[in-house]
Amino acid sequence: MKPLSFKRHRFPAAVIRQAVWLHFRFSLSLRDVEELMASRGIDVSYETIRCWTIEFGPQIVRRLRKLRPSPSHCWHLDEVVCSIGGKRIFLWRAVDDEGEVLFLVVQRRRDTDAALKLLKRLLRDQLVEPEKIVTDGLGSDQAALGQLALRHLHSPGRLRENNRAENSHLRIRRRERQQQLFKSQASAQRFLTTHAAIHNTFYTQRHLISRPTLRRFRAGADDAWIEATA
Repeated sequence: MKPLSFKRHRFPAAVIRQAVWLHFRFSLSLRDVEELMASRGIDVSYETIRCWTIEFGPQIVRRLRKLRPSPSHCWHLDEVVCSIGGKRIFLWRAVDDEGEVLFLVVQRRRDTDAALKLLKRLLRDQLVEPEKIVTDGLGSDQAALGQLALRHLHSPGRLRENNRAENSHLRIRRRERQQQLFKSQASAQRFLTTHAAIHNTFYTQRHLISRPTLRRFRAGADDAWIEATA
């Protein structure tokens, strides 16, 4: 991969990487990151950190995606209502059965066209074909799957089968509160896309693995981050 260019930036590349990582990896606002950097003797404003996240976030996302293994063949689709600029906006998300975010899109509607947009991007961008697609009872999902001739893969999510997608919304709610709501649809799409890619890299279900395995996982995640931001 072509290295990231940090030219014409006053701060070293390591400082920029650290600030971007802190903002997306943890539930920290830009002002929180500013305070953490100040505690390390680095005088940088939160507005500068915001510019770094906008400039380098999408580039890091593309590189991290190339390093990720293929997702599982079971996909979970769901949508959640967000308040953006005082308007009701729907966040459509697709995750696999291991909790990895496959794709998300912020849209104004909750109809068949919105579900089609999500499904078409999924089918185009993923390296594997789905064997099962789990949704809730929303009719738009069923109609979109019918138009794509995928209704035979559909599972309506009975008995909390779609909890994987529902639980993935909790992280977004935490960030929404931390940032005092998203300000625009474009900024929400940009932030959530970057947040999802970085979360996928560092996410693990700690209660299911041993401490030695967790240490190896963290080392691998750190190596992927270094390679993606080099």
